[in-house]
Amino acid sequence: MIAAALAVACVVVVALPFLREPDPETDTLDPLDESERRRLELLETRDRALSALKELEFDHRTGTITDDDYRRQVGTLRREAATALHALDRETDGAVDEKGRPQGERI
Repeated sequence: MIAAALAVACVVVVALPFLREPDPETDTLDPLDESERRRLELLETRDRALSALKELEFDHRTGTITDDDYRRQVGTLRREAATALHALDRETDGAVDEKGRPQGERI
């Protein structure tokens, strides 16, 4: 009986920090300046285009989309992704990290 009570107490003590809601210092986000806002927009554009390309490729491979539809859509999406990547590259002055991503990018 004592061992069971001790086991329950240990589980409660270990789990308590995970069950509590952390108290943030503040709930507000720092405002973004214009360059940060522009960079965030470019990252979102790039991510949307790459995601759409991935989905289009999947649909083409599974036969959901015909070859003609694929060819018609893929060029536009590739240009959109390339434009966003080039703009991001210009924003960071061409500096890239060891993985080929623009420096300062957090993924």
